[in-house]
This record gives sequence, structure tokens and C-alpha cells, in this order.
Amino acid sequence: MKLKLDTKTVAGLTLPKGRHEEFCWDAELAGYGLRLRRRSDGGLLRTYAVQYRANGRTRRVTIGSADKLTLVQAREAARKLLARVELGHDPQAEKAAKRQQAARTFSLVVDAYLAASQPSLRPASFRVTKLYLTGPYFRPLHSIGVGDIAHPDIAARLSAITRAHSAHTAAAARRAVSALFRWAMEEGWVSVNPVIGTRKPADPTPRDHVLSNPELVAIWNACGNDDHGRIVRLLILLGSRRQEIGGMRWSEFDLDAGTWTLPKERSKNDRPHTITLPVPALEIIKSMSRGERDHLFGDRAGDGFTSWSRCKVVLDQRLAGKVGAWRVHDIRRTVATRMADIGIEPHVIEAALNHFSGHRRGVAGVYNRSTYEPQIKTALARWSEHVIALVEGRASNIVPMRA
Repeated sequence: MKLKLDTKTVAGLTLPKGRHEEFCWDAELAGYGLRLRRRSDGGLLRTYAVQYRANGRTRRVTIGSADKLTLVQAREAARKLLARVELGHDPQAEKAAKRQQAARTFSLVVDAYLAASQPSLRPASFRVTKLYLTGPYFRPLHSIGVGDIAHPDIAARLSAITRAHSAHTAAAARRAVSALFRWAMEEGWVSVNPVIGTRKPADPTPRDHVLSNPELVAIWNACGNDDHGRIVRLLILLGSRRQEIGGMRWSEFDLDAGTWTLPKERSKNDRPHTITLPVPALEIIKSMSRGERDHLFGDRAGDGFTSWSRCKVVLDQRLAGKVGAWRVHDIRRTVATRMADIGIEPHVIEAALNHFSGHRRGVAGVYNRSTYEPQIKTALARWSEHVIALVEGRASNIVPMRA
């Protein structure tokens, strides 16, 4: 029905017997009306609404309860909504989109992002990403709609992470959350990346610590006859990354040929890497008993060695101050440096350490596809002989080549 909605008519409106709903449209403002509905207890619900057409469909938007809004307030709200319709907006669709956006919380988007990115991330990278996004670092944002998170929200969290942890942790957390929002933009869930423009926490100064020969010998001698001790000695002999050695699997070895193949799934550069193990490294591998697990090191199935921090503390206690402040990764840097000191060419060192940079990148890397396997075999044999000579306190038969 149509009638002029004023104080008198609204107060007298009721539902005919047997009807559960009725719309009373205003005779002056087209599309504006009062909706009457019968409650389950027999009472009457009265709400103001606007009805319009958009994109060939009839839409309806509720303005509010007639018990809470005055006629003037309701009519003014109706005029604004209808004006927006004239300008090409669809208030009902926009309202539904807002509800959907609010329901798409940061936490739910993180779950979707992790599920989508897990196949393309290495296990270690996935664990770190999951830790930053689901852990305490962004917890205050977990229940907020991802589209409602703005630049100040991210900036505040990064400052809090820096205070509670470190600038290094904040920088890593910033990279993780920025990747999340880039993915959400690609999915069409957000229109902007709120991380852009936030202060980038200062990364720590790159380490340049190279262990001296006496320090290298001290670390070797302090290694116990346990998983961590074997891993550290293999790191010294091979120059590999710690996760590569800690995650070694029996299935990666051909002990008859004396080779180890690091599969691309475990390689930082997504390239397989096969080396002929030098004799000391092969002896360490063969000295280990092979159980039911494929992993050489660690106690938990599927994880490899994980007790890095605890075992490093024990190793430092055995060293008793013979080595200054050092990290396990310093061994890799030391191997590269000392191999150069005994005359091994830089491109062979890079290949031995499975490090793609310098001559192995760019145009040269595109055309030169050599794996340098013979040179790597010779280089690791020379290096291991040099290390064992240092440990045994005898003169090495490896001398630097003259220019």
C-alpha cells in the first residue's frame, strides 16, 4: 500500500489478520517505506527500509527500527541512500561486501595463504613464515578484517616487535606480512598493501667473522662423538649449510661411489648438488649406524637435526674460551675463505658450496652450465687434507699456487 508516512499514519499501522508481513510505501518519496512483521509472540516489528533497482535486480536496504529512529531521521537516511543509487551505487551490495570483508579476518587469510604457499616454500621457510604470521607477533590483528588493517596498525606492530625482540626479528616479520598482503591483493581480497611505507627495521650488519686456523682446530677437537659433533665436523669438511647437513638422508648417498646428492627440494637455490665426499667425510658417514629412519641425524621422524641452540651451548662450554663469539654459519664463510687461501679458484669454491652468485649468475650463468664435478672433487679433497693436517698438527702438503 502507499500512503503518506507521518506520525499519525505510522502509529496507526498494523498488520491485517492472517498476514505476517506488509510493506507500506511512502506516497511522497518513491522507494522509501515501512516494513511490518509479526513476531513469534504476536507483537509487531516495524523497520524503515529503502527499495530500488540496480543492475536489473530489485534491492532492499534496512534503515533501522521505527522504535529507535524518528520519522525525520528515517526520511533523511532514505534520501541519502536513494541519492547514492542515482549516482550509480548499490548500497545493498556494498553492505553485503562489507560484512564479507569483516568476516575475512587476518587469521583466516593467513590460513588460506599458508595453504596456498606451502607447496612452493621449503619446509624451513614455511615454518618460519607460519611462526611470524600465526604467532604472537601480529596477534592483535588476528580477529580484524584483513581489509580493515591499515598502515598505522602494521607500523605499531613492527615497533612493538622491535621492542620485545629485535630489529632483525621485526625485519623478518615485516617481510612475511608484506608477502601475505601481496598475495591477498592478487586474490582480490584487499586493494592496498598496508606494509608499504612502514619503517623498515634495520637489518643487522652482515657478519664477516672468519675463524682462524687455531679456532677451527679448537672447534674440531671440541666436537663430541654425537650427532652435533659429527654435523659440525662435516660442516668444516664440506662447507655446506647447516640445514643441509642436519637434514641428511641415507637415501641421498651412494656409499659405494662415495657421493652425496643434495636434492633440489632441500637446496636453497632449488638446484640439486652432487659431490664426491672426501675421505674424512665419508668415514664419518660410514661410522654411523643406520636405523629405520631415513634421516642420519635427529630424534624426530621427518625433521632431521633440530637441537642447534642447546648443542651449541654445550660445544661452547667445551671450547672454554678458545674461540671468540662465533656462529655455526661462520664455518661456511671460513671454508670459502681458507679454500681460497690454499689456491682453490673462486668459481670452484662457489660450485663446491652450491652457491650461485658471481660468474654463475646472469648471462655467464645462462650459457655456462658446467657443474664442475671433477674440480669440486679435487677441491674438497685438498681442503679436507688441509683440515686434517691442521688437526694433527703436521705440515699440510697443500700449498697455495703461485699467480
